[in-house]
Amino acid sequence: MPDDVAPVPIALHRHGAQGPQIAVLHGGPGAPGSACSLARSLAGEFRVLEPLQRRAGAGETSVAGHVADHAAVLPPALPLVGWSWGAMLALSYAAAHPERVSALALVGCGTYDLASRALCQKTMIERLGEAGRERMVELGDRLAAAAEPAERDRLMTEVGRLAGSAQDVDAEPEPDHGLPVDEAGHVQTWADVLRLQEQGVEPAAFEAVTCPVLMLHGAEDPHPGQLVRDTLRRHVRHLEYVEFPRCGHSPWRERAARESFHTVLVEWLLR
Repeated sequence: MPDDVAPVPIALHRHGAQGPQIAVLHGGPGAPGSACSLARSLAGEFRVLEPLQRRAGAGETSVAGHVADHAAVLPPALPLVGWSWGAMLALSYAAAHPERVSALALVGCGTYDLASRALCQKTMIERLGEAGRERMVELGDRLAAAAEPAERDRLMTEVGRLAGSAQDVDAEPEPDHGLPVDEAGHVQTWADVLRLQEQGVEPAAFEAVTCPVLMLHGAEDPHPGQLVRDTLRRHVRHLEYVEFPRCGHSPWRERAARESFHTVLVEWLLR
């Protein structure tokens, strides 16, 4: 795309017909619709906006690019609910546009340092078991050899499903949302995420986040919630933290946690 041509705005799905307006940011990066069931679970109390991140090749797939995309379609003074990488994007968005965010709920937030990522990876490898680890290696080898973007997207979808099986405890299956994974967008965006962390830009930039912030995390999520919390609190000192027992990476789908998660999140957003 030429530099002087503005990209087409990202798509914005809508759920619910009553209540205050909020936005739900999906994970990945490059996994559009991965928080669709979370958005739908909140549609009874809220009018939910679900922006779909830009795919590679259709604009800038960097953290700053995604932030700009969301600023172009989301109304101001909006509560954000971000899941996984979407929680990280919500923090980046709130740091860049603190006046546009009235509250920030971080669900299963990703990692911000080498120690947390290493622990997450170790836990995932252990939970996959021998067969799962062999399958993950096979998928990685096939992904490295694949040239066609559609095949790379398909293989990344399989990687995501296998990884998801190691992140859940007793979760309802994720409904098929019909939106393809963006493998190239994932690689490009995550490389930029790591660059910002290596250069010390994030999470230091989150000092600018002034709105109320709530972190909601499963006690058995491979992403180590308490370590992530402690890292973020160095910069977001007013961050609140709630942890749910017998719960993995997607609390709204976990049978043991979904009701309490829903109650805590809805009451906090309405507060």
